Order: sequence, then C-alpha cells, then structure tokens
Amino acid sequence: MQNTLLLNKLKGIPTERPPVWFMRQAGRILPNYRKLKEQYDFHELMSDPRLASEVTLMPVYDLGVDAAILFSDILVVPVALGMDMSFTGRGPVFEQPLAALNEPYQALRPDASRLEYIYRNIDAIITDRPANTPLIGFCGAPLTTLCYMVQGTGKDPSFPDVVKYLYRNKDDARKLIDAIVDMSVVYAQNQIKYGVDVFQLFDTHAGVIPAELYHELFWPAIQKISQAVRETGTPFIYFPKGLGTGLKNVTPDLADFVSIDWQMPLRDARELVHPQVGLQGNIDPRLLYASRDDIAKELEKYIPFYREHPNLVLNLGHGFLPDIPYENARFVVDWVKNAQWG
Repeated sequence: MQNTLLLNKLKGIPTERPPVWFMRQAGRILPNYRKLKEQYDFHELMSDPRLASEVTLMPVYDLGVDAAILFSDILVVPVALGMDMSFTGRGPVFEQPLAALNEPYQALRPDASRLEYIYRNIDAIITDRPANTPLIGFCGAPLTTLCYMVQGTGKDPSFPDVVKYLYRNKDDARKLIDAIVDMSVVYAQNQIKYGVDVFQLFDTHAGVIPAELYHELFWPAIQKISQAVRETGTPFIYFPKGLGTGLKNVTPDLADFVSIDWQMPLRDARELVHPQVGLQGNIDPRLLYASRDDIAKELEKYIPFYREHPNLVLNLGHGFLPDIPYENARFVVDWVKNAQWG
C-alpha cells in the first residue's frame, strides 16, 4: 500500500484536504447494496469472500470515499467466544444472554478459528480493491461487545441489565472483559496480518455508564487492544460514542485519532483531547436529511476549523441511518473534494 490521503493524514503528513469516509458506509443507503440484499441475507454477504469484497468496496465506487472499511459486524468476537447469535429483522440476537447465567464466564468457549472466514474476506478485498485504496479493519470495543453479550439484544440501547451487572459484579465483569480483550487482540492482529491498513475500535455504547466507571473497568482493556495494534505500526482510531469529558484521557499513547460523536462540538473536543491526537467526525448523520444547500452551509463550518487544526478526518458522528438519501451522501463526498480547504 502506497501512501494515500487517509494514511498520510493519520501519520501526520500534510494533505491538501481532509480525507472523508463514513461509518456504516458499506450497505444500508447504497442502491447497489439493496439489490444484493434482495438475493442474499446479511450472514451470506458476510460469509462469502466474493460478496464481502463487493460490499466492502461498493462505497469506494458509489460514494467516492477515501477508504474502504471491512464489511463485517462488531459482534463476531462474542461468536468466537462460543455464544450463539442470529441476525434478525430486529438486529443481532444472542440465544442465551449472559445475564441469565449464574457464572457467565464459565459459559464461554473461546475458539479463534470461528474468525477465519473474515480473513478470507480480507484476502479477496486486497485482491479486488482499486490502487491506493486503504482498508480499515475494526472490532467492537469491550463495553459495547459486553452490552450485547449480557443483554442479548440491542432492543433497549440504555442496556439496563448491563449497567446493573457492572455495578453488582465488577470482579466477574473483569473476567468477561479479559476474555473479550484476548480474542479482540487475536482478531485485530490477524486482520493486520492479512492486510488491513488502519484499525478502528468501535465503542458505540461508551456513554451508557459514567466516565469514571468506564475508566475504571474498561480503560485498561482499550489500552491493551490499542497496544496490540500500534506495535505493528498500524494507525489506530478509537471511537467512544458518548464518552463526553472522558475524552480528556485520550492521549498519543492510546490512539492516533479519536472519532467524535455528533453530540460533542469539534472545538470542545479539541480542547479536551491531547493536541497530538487527531480528530475524526463529527457530522450529525441526520444532517443528510436536509436540503443540499443546508448541508453545504453546515459543512462550511469545518473549513476554518481545519485551517486551525489540520489533523482532521471528516466522518459522521455515528453511522448512516437506513433511510438517508444516497444522493446526499454522495453530495457530501463531492463537496469535501471540491471545497477550498487551504
């Protein structure tokens, strides 16, 4: 992989504009993805290297984004830990949530071979991708992963069962966290071995507990995964949605860039986060329901910020919503590429 706009930015090399890509860009809003979904279910798309490669690279062609992100799911690690999961119309569902067990750690049956099919997918993507298109790998962070393992579904995004569990069973929770981390490290390192150029850790539900409890229980886990990635020389992006003032703990020892959610203004984030850590984000995905004139007015606000703080990657503050107009997503990419950033 030669240097690209995204890799240069993540490594601190000056670029003429900020790179742009989107969380949940591979799927959902793309017309070509919807056509595939008429023939294949989500599990089939994830499991077949040819299909997984096609979906991973689709937004590079259809949206013009500056990077591809591996088409997969944040909950493959729990499956590798021995939990049975199915994808339904209501999202992922675990057959036996850990909240129902007296000794949940004893129920885990780690088997890293359950992740092998994803590495075959990466092989296909590396073969198929256009020249100088970086591939972003990822996994779910320990808290977000634990939320689904304990509660069984994401039906209630406040995860009350998980919060109760963490306050009542800290010692047991640490055993589960350690198991998640150990498998996540293996998974991350193998993604890098097979060719991903960047790694992002998704903590979509970092905000379900207070920042102090998050730091107590989960910060050592984040550090361990980060170290495993960064010791390979691979750039590491950390996305702790809802962490709020806990962003002050993100230092260059932890991450190259931190992704900012749409609730946190970029200037506030810049004051909280160590100046050597770059920022990614934080476009409100719901902005893409607006008219293109209104979208452009909001995007204009990023230009003076970029001129002051060029260590910026443009992205959403969370993933695409399913009914966002594809044309507006394409408009954002084209606008970023044509704006006067210098």
